[in-house]
Amino acid sequence: MSTQKTRKTPPPQRSQRTPEAPGTPDGGGNGDGNGAADGQDREPRQSGRITRRRLLGTASAAGAAGLAAGAAGGAWAHSAAQDAPPTALSALGSTAVSFHGTHQAGIVAPAQAHGHLLAFDLAPRAGRKQAAALLRRWSEAARRMMAGEPPEDGERDTGIALDAGPASLTVTFGFGRSFFSRTGLTDRLPAQLAPLPDFSADALDKKRSDGDLWVQIGADDALVAFHALRALQREAADTARVRWQMSGFNRSPGATEQPHTMRNLMGQVDGTNNPRPEEKDFAERIFVPTSGDPSWMAGGSYVVQRRIRMLLDAWDSHSLGEQEQVIGRRKSDGAPLSGGHERTEPDLDKRGPDGQPLIAADAHIRVTAPESNGGAAMLRRSFSFHDGFRDDGAPDAGLLFVAWQADPLRGFVPVQRKLDRGDALSRFLRHEASALFAVPGGPGKGEYVGQRLLEG
Repeated sequence: MSTQKTRKTPPPQRSQRTPEAPGTPDGGGNGDGNGAADGQDREPRQSGRITRRRLLGTASAAGAAGLAAGAAGGAWAHSAAQDAPPTALSALGSTAVSFHGTHQAGIVAPAQAHGHLLAFDLAPRAGRKQAAALLRRWSEAARRMMAGEPPEDGERDTGIALDAGPASLTVTFGFGRSFFSRTGLTDRLPAQLAPLPDFSADALDKKRSDGDLWVQIGADDALVAFHALRALQREAADTARVRWQMSGFNRSPGATEQPHTMRNLMGQVDGTNNPRPEEKDFAERIFVPTSGDPSWMAGGSYVVQRRIRMLLDAWDSHSLGEQEQVIGRRKSDGAPLSGGHERTEPDLDKRGPDGQPLIAADAHIRVTAPESNGGAAMLRRSFSFHDGFRDDGAPDAGLLFVAWQADPLRGFVPVQRKLDRGDALSRFLRHEASALFAVPGGPGKGEYVGQRLLEG
């Protein structure tokens, strides 16, 4: 697992281009919010001089409190603007994730506060050659932005993220089943990209499902995330067009006194039972091994994405006790109803004074437990979403479910089939979009994502 580090000589920030400024349903979240483990470095970055665009503050190694800058009429105080020593970027904006690594970024690292998920379809005349050129452009732009640099040299950058640090930006790329026929690469199509089976609770919108290419963008700053979204969409040019796009959010880092597992829009902790990198079989469950087939997927993973709308009005009409019975956990701290704390293994056999199981037969944590599904497990790294209100006044809100596994036929599919047959939580959910993508391993220095597929 990579560790954080501070560079002795920082590379240029986005703000250098101006003359005045050099320089994480029961488990659908990001696990316990531990540090990065993507095979990428996450490192605080130091800035040069302050600018009028940057709020004054300190982020010293001693954790000194920020300096207040104030003056009558809202103007900057002369002493603050002229006499303050150089300051570092805030801790929130200073963290960078390396684009290069064994695995792509954005899989194991803690989920960021802001996310964009989108799919592209190749243009009618675009084939393998054009797709390779697009992946080169996308990879270079992602590498630069993840390092806190503009996506390209010159003056074409939109300036959306000027003065911002990298803010834990990650950009992840994947390929849908249709990509292989569009590029003449059907002989390299992984068996794991077989279409997902139909589930009885699905009400899928085909226009918001599937796609040739998939992009996941995450950052702890909303402008940094949107800047990356806009840059990649512009780079697609005439090669690919957006098929669908979804935006989501999580709790911001530092919003709680101490790190906590994320909560979803139902108020439940979300990600407690996620596999953890320190578990001995973690890599086996989540990543394709070096000896895996096809070889170009070595170090990669398969991602299932679903738009799951939550029936929040119906959910909120139930009592706290009823909600806890549906999930099988206490809402206050995420502890299983069988007792203990959040990390306590649920005792599925424990019974109450009335002889009934403390965790109901259809409780979500029982139905999704690996022991209930032949050991099937996924790494869930999702985002919440709210897209306004529906015609009936209900919130159009829920979960952008993102689940990673070495093989969806052994991860997502058996668990979803079990949920389909009898999960108390399913009464409050609507699955409205679905997609499956092959996400290759991380690129080496000088490589672009997918190079081993497109040029192998």
